[in-house]
Amino acid sequence: MAKKKSNSNKTSLRRGAQQLRIIGGDWRSRRIQFADAPGLRPTMDKVRETVFNWLQWDIEGKQILDCFAGSGALGYEALSRGAKEVTFLEFNANATRCIRESLESLNATNAQVHQTDAIAWLAQHPQLEQFDVIFLDPPFGRELLKPAVDILAEKAQIGCLIYVEVEANADLSCIPANWLETKRKDAKEFSFMVFEVESAE
Repeated sequence: MAKKKSNSNKTSLRRGAQQLRIIGGDWRSRRIQFADAPGLRPTMDKVRETVFNWLQWDIEGKQILDCFAGSGALGYEALSRGAKEVTFLEFNANATRCIRESLESLNATNAQVHQTDAIAWLAQHPQLEQFDVIFLDPPFGRELLKPAVDILAEKAQIGCLIYVEVEANADLSCIPANWLETKRKDAKEFSFMVFEVESAE
C-alpha cells in the first residue's frame, strides 16, 4: 500500500506549476503539482480511471516503471493503489523536481526518481526483469516510441504489462509480435492500450 499518508490535503502551488488530482487509492482526491514544461501532457482523469480499471488486479505489490514520467500522474496512481515501488524516469529538470517534491509531500518512501533520458536509461540498464508493469507514454511528435519499444522488446520479462499511449493514427508497426494487445481505447487525438509480453517462441 502507499506509504504514510500526509497529514495535510493542501499543497502550496510552486510558481509556474499546475495541479492534477489523484483519482483512486489511499491518496484519492489529493491534489499534486506538476511543472509547466514543454511537451508535458498529464494523463487525463478519465484516461487514468480507465487504465487503472484495466490494471486493477496488477498493481498492488508490483514493481512499476514510469518512463517519460512527465507530471508523474501514472506513477502516483500506482503508488496510491499499493504498488511495491515505482521508478520514475523524466528528462526535464523542473518536472523531475516537482515529482520529487510531490512524493515528499505524500510521504512516499517507495519510489525512485531519475532525471535522465529514458531511452538512454533503458539502454544502459542491464535488465528490466524486475518490472511487472511499464508505463510508456512518450511526448507526442518526437519519435520516441520505437527506440523505447525496441529496447523493451529485448529486456522486458514475459508476463510484463506495458501501457502505451500514442497520438491518433500513430505507426505501431514497431510493436513486437509477442506483445499481445489486451486492452485498447481510441480517442479523437490519441489512443491508449495495454500489451502483455508473451514468449517469443
